[in-house]
Amino acid sequence: MKSLIASIVCAVACWTGSAQAGEITVAAAADLSFALKEAAAVFERQSGIHVKLSLGSSGNFYSQIQNGAPFDLFLSADVRYPQMLAEGGLTLPGTLHRYAIGRLVLWVPHRTGLPSPEGGLPILTDSAIRKIAIANPKHAPYGRAVVEALQHEGLYEAVKDKLVLGENISQAAQFVHSGAADVGLIALSLAMAPAMQRAGRYWEVPQTAHATLEQGAVVLKNGANRDGAQALLAFLKSPDGQAIFRRYGFIVPGAAKP
Repeated sequence: MKSLIASIVCAVACWTGSAQAGEITVAAAADLSFALKEAAAVFERQSGIHVKLSLGSSGNFYSQIQNGAPFDLFLSADVRYPQMLAEGGLTLPGTLHRYAIGRLVLWVPHRTGLPSPEGGLPILTDSAIRKIAIANPKHAPYGRAVVEALQHEGLYEAVKDKLVLGENISQAAQFVHSGAADVGLIALSLAMAPAMQRAGRYWEVPQTAHATLEQGAVVLKNGANRDGAQALLAFLKSPDGQAIFRRYGFIVPGAAKP
């Protein structure tokens, strides 16, 4: 699992501004770590275009793009960020696409002997739980969803001092998997990774407890390979692309929740 998590962290590493011929640079929400790597591999085989992924918090990428970061394609965990970029004239018109809805889960490692996550969010008040890993709500959509869910359940004041903030949702998963936190509130797409399933159990937070994690993509004007970006976006909209999102727990457009 260490190598698995390390790959996520490595993927969060900074972007470079020089797109190469036959390459597209993609800024993507960290909950796409596994799904987008699989999708990119298929797309590369089909198109011959190399996909250079940078994974992190959507809010941070939004700020970077506003400041001129030359990404070709942006996949956000919150559709409002690409919407705001479109409103600011930074995107290719007509390319905004709502590609998936993310889901939030409470993940409990087997090693801890803590109560089953099926008990839901109230187990977070258990005195044996001292640290709860979440993404930073200041710039990560999943972090905001956690705060909303805790407030919805009337638990936020009781557990706020236990919260440990990751830079993004992948880092929150790393915290809880490594033992830096006792439990984590993370993306289902990360909890469904085989290594995470072997190491712990999860319980899905009801989507009625927080704002919908509607995710959106957009092709950026400042990128060097708009055609390549549009080709990848078209693949993600295709049945093959949507099937990959479903395998990692995302709800895709037009599909009912499994």
